[in-house]
Amino acid sequence: MGVLFRTGYPLRILLSLCGEWMGRRGLPRSLVPGSPPRRYRKEALPALEIPVLPVTATEIRQYLRAHEIPFQDGHTCLRASSPFLRDSQLKDQTDAPTSFSLFINKTTGRFLCMTSLAEGNWEDFQASVEGRRDGDSEGFLPSEAAEAEDSEEIRRIWDRAVLLWELPELEEAQLARTMFGLTKVTDDTLKRFNVRYLRSARSLIFPWFSPGSLGLRGLKLLEAEGQGAGVHLVETTIPRPGTYHNLFGLPLISRRDVEVVLTSRELDSLALNQSTGLPTLALPLGTACLPPALLPYLEQFRRIVLWLGDDLRSWEAAKLFARKLNPKRCSLVRPGDQHPRPLEALNQGLNLSRILRSALPAWHKSIVSFRQLREEVLGELSNVEQVAGVRWSRFPDLNRLLKGHRKGELTVFTGPTGSGKTTFISEYALDLCTQGVNTLWGSFEISNVRLARIMLTQFAVGRLEEQLEKYDEWADRFEDLPIYFMTFHGQQSIRTVIDTMQHAVYVYDICHVVIDNLQFMMGLEQLSTDRIVAQDCIIGAFRKFATENSCHVTLVIHPRKEDDDKELQTASIFGSAKASQEADNVLILQDRKLVTGPGKRYLQVSKNRFDGDVGVFALEFNKSSLTFSVPPKNKARLKKIKEDNGLVAKKPSSGKKGAMPQNSETC
Repeated sequence: MGVLFRTGYPLRILLSLCGEWMGRRGLPRSLVPGSPPRRYRKEALPALEIPVLPVTATEIRQYLRAHEIPFQDGHTCLRASSPFLRDSQLKDQTDAPTSFSLFINKTTGRFLCMTSLAEGNWEDFQASVEGRRDGDSEGFLPSEAAEAEDSEEIRRIWDRAVLLWELPELEEAQLARTMFGLTKVTDDTLKRFNVRYLRSARSLIFPWFSPGSLGLRGLKLLEAEGQGAGVHLVETTIPRPGTYHNLFGLPLISRRDVEVVLTSRELDSLALNQSTGLPTLALPLGTACLPPALLPYLEQFRRIVLWLGDDLRSWEAAKLFARKLNPKRCSLVRPGDQHPRPLEALNQGLNLSRILRSALPAWHKSIVSFRQLREEVLGELSNVEQVAGVRWSRFPDLNRLLKGHRKGELTVFTGPTGSGKTTFISEYALDLCTQGVNTLWGSFEISNVRLARIMLTQFAVGRLEEQLEKYDEWADRFEDLPIYFMTFHGQQSIRTVIDTMQHAVYVYDICHVVIDNLQFMMGLEQLSTDRIVAQDCIIGAFRKFATENSCHVTLVIHPRKEDDDKELQTASIFGSAKASQEADNVLILQDRKLVTGPGKRYLQVSKNRFDGDVGVFALEFNKSSLTFSVPPKNKARLKKIKEDNGLVAKKPSSGKKGAMPQNSETC
């Protein structure tokens, strides 16, 4: 069964009183009953005046000792006695460290009390402790996690769903099992995990229960759609992604369990638990992100096996998540023909326990021989297209040259002033973001509001000011993209920017950082050193960050002043040669307006460390959509670029202006 698994735009799934299945997508807002007021996402990273990493693990330990709060060091969190317990809850607490119910993240300082479900940041915790010291019997007590505003909708859907084996028609049950690949998953397994089926939507329902109780807090719906000879799986979560996170299978975890297997799909968790009997949990966002808010629930395990999928992207995500979980306790199942997804392995009759025993440790001190690298090399040779990275959907010619967007690389992008560098790079990043590449934008030159307006216009491929009635529809869809913005503007220090990026990689699993532009970090750095030396240090810092965090960094750098009638070259990048030397890719936006008229631009790939292909292709700017990828109709294209100096050649006899084909290339 060919399965394409993706996270669609989260829908507010509604059931009318007559039982008709309705989705919010495609419905006029006036027809959506009980539409809640709009909520605005507040996930922008901290501004400069607020420390990005406000506390370290050492400072947390010192504070706890100073206030005589007993604690225990853990894998990712510090476990301590909770100041947020009421008298009735204190009866369940003992003096043993294993009963400590408060978990404090050692990287961010955020805390979660497993008993009261109180949570907050490090300042909230300090406020509570200080309040108790000053005589307040309760101190600062954050309210318990609020009930999701979708609770009524969640309960309505859950009550309408039935157990799969209780369907009145046997043929319908068999068809559902076939569509979802559950022919070998038993009824006992489905019952143990409390999986239901919604007939009106032909969807499986996976519940998220509140930790420590059976309170229903969320649902994930998985719909199977026929797609040619295969099946296309579309998932919808309620509440929408980003507002609530949970782990499927959490109520089945015992306090005595010391080993767990993490999967990216609920279907895989069912297969693994049935076949091996081991505790299994499914990540709510698949391979896209492991929210730090879930780390306390994984703290009890001494060994965590990550079996996230059968492709290279799943393998990269597993290595990234292992660093967050503490790699010393993690093992990874390497994708391959003999290691498909757990559900596919069960259907193929493979021994899942044997595959788990072959999992590789995520941590080792050093590489001592090729023997430890040979499987990595084989994986790259066997998955050439996946190794090339995520391919652009709007820029096919960029795929032809760069092959794809890869983690751990540094891309330097330059172009003349006023040529549209920010507009192009925003569409370049938006293209990747729509394909699930978690993106962090650092716009130091223009405000985030203006940048978001540009990207929203590009996303909608049209001017929304002329159709404001569609704004909410496009804004809702844009809000669900994994994109975040630094709140910096103007000159900033490199240390502050790097700290922000590291924080974003940890919290949001960022895979792509865009810095626009480098010159805005030069003002503070050059006060005590030479300007060129300062720029080299900044570029070196970004190069180190990209490599150590397996995160792609796109760095916009202004060129040095050149004559308007000359093309930019790699040597035109401002500063020393370090920028082009450190970069894996160098992109130049060439602007030929003075020669060919307005709108005539092309993108030159002058360096490509991945496979060496370089060249150029034409771009035409569409002012109505602010895009370079959708050329306007009836426009002449640049026909040819001379390889020696890049000037445009005109046709000898036609009298028409020369045009360059989009696929023209230089070596």
